Amino acid sequence: MNLFFIFFGFLLLVIGGEFIVRSSVALSLKFNISKLVIGMTVVAFATSLPELIVSINAALSNSPAIAINNVIGSNIVNIALVLSIISILSFIKVDKNFYRQDWPIMFGFSILLTVFCITDMVLNRVEGAILVVSLLFFIYFSLKKSDNKLNIDDIDDKLVSTSNTKIIIWLLISSVSLYFGAEFLVNGAVNFAKQINISEAVISVSIVAIGTSIPELAASLIAIAKKEKGISVGNLIGSNIFNIGSVLGITAIIKPIQIAQEIIERDIIWMLFFALLLLFMVILPRRNDLGKLKGFFMLLLYFVFITLAFI
Repeated sequence: MNLFFIFFGFLLLVIGGEFIVRSSVALSLKFNISKLVIGMTVVAFATSLPELIVSINAALSNSPAIAINNVIGSNIVNIALVLSIISILSFIKVDKNFYRQDWPIMFGFSILLTVFCITDMVLNRVEGAILVVSLLFFIYFSLKKSDNKLNIDDIDDKLVSTSNTKIIIWLLISSVSLYFGAEFLVNGAVNFAKQINISEAVISVSIVAIGTSIPELAASLIAIAKKEKGISVGNLIGSNIFNIGSVLGITAIIKPIQIAQEIIERDIIWMLFFALLLLFMVILPRRNDLGKLKGFFMLLLYFVFITLAFI
């Protein structure tokens, strides 16, 4: 029964995530906000909302391991699972922004989170505020630097003609779906962990993390099926930056997150490992590309991580 609640929670989060993106973009277009700003802020934040709701719900439900490992696990999944699968299915070229901006900033946020966690085993309100402010600086400088060169073809111009009634209905659907999706997912995950006698940290870094990363995987697979060129390492890295800056930052401001020892000794180390692995995969042996061999290697290491977590 708990697995049903977990699955149903995932489903509601996917539905809620889809409708919150639609309604947010439609509202932004009605206010004549540029597609560049919408892509960098509105869409980026809206797609991180399921993780945010889950983390806040978990923190308020006294399940801090789920609150933080939902993000750590999701960041691992984006690189080691999602990116490896799309590398296997579709050859990916990596642009210069990966070295100049995307990877260094993602790794910087990861290191900042690590330092905050190991200092006193708590992600407190001040540290949460620092993460949020750092994210805002990142958005500001990205917008300033991009100069409308950002790939924003996935923002549908037709949404500008969406009626106000439909936008309100979408917002209501997304609000209900995200709220109950988080409730079902967190409660199901906690009870399932107790049922099979493993920690909440393991469930959250594996099952919960995969579930909250399904939208990124689905979007990438659809892009491959349509033979679109918009599949980007930068998009997934951007998602990781937003996960740490907005999800953990806002959650910590609302309620400080206690950090379990196993999360520091295992999960955070793996998150940093996969971030460094991605850099080496892009550089070696053929620079600036990710293909089948590299994809299979990252996928194999992800299964090693999951196996060791459950053991």
